[in-house]
Amino acid sequence: MAKFELDTEFVRKLAAILEETKLGEIELADGERRIRVARPTAPVAQAAPVVMAAAPAVAAAPVTTAGTAPAAGGDLSKHPGAVKSPMVGTAYLAPEPGKPNFVSVGDKVTAGQTLLIIEAMKTFNPIKAPKAGTVTQVLIENARPVEFGEPLMIVE
Repeated sequence: MAKFELDTEFVRKLAAILEETKLGEIELADGERRIRVARPTAPVAQAAPVVMAAAPAVAAAPVTTAGTAPAAGGDLSKHPGAVKSPMVGTAYLAPEPGKPNFVSVGDKVTAGQTLLIIEAMKTFNPIKAPKAGTVTQVLIENARPVEFGEPLMIVE
């Protein structure tokens, strides 16, 4: 069986098509190779508060950062320090359950430092800091589905 190489630009294009058309998922097959890109459904988003209630330590970071959102309620995806998701997947703030988060609000980071990981197609992809700075906001909750282009953190 030939090695399957993932074309991330192609995945980004599929994610953009999902966004434009408001479809729930796209699946393509070429011989034995298949790729499926899906948007999270409403029940998944509703399940997140249950996880927060069951694990208060996990919920602590998003609750703390919610108060740091801009007063104007601006679009954080356009913030110059926004670290955006390069793919659709599940975001994890820690390397494994029970371990401390990679970073927290107030942490100083260096360019290339791992901020979190996103699991996509059973592969864990490190999301690295694009520049040195301070983490001022964590915009997601642990173990939550994320979309392509969704702001994950703010590094200023």
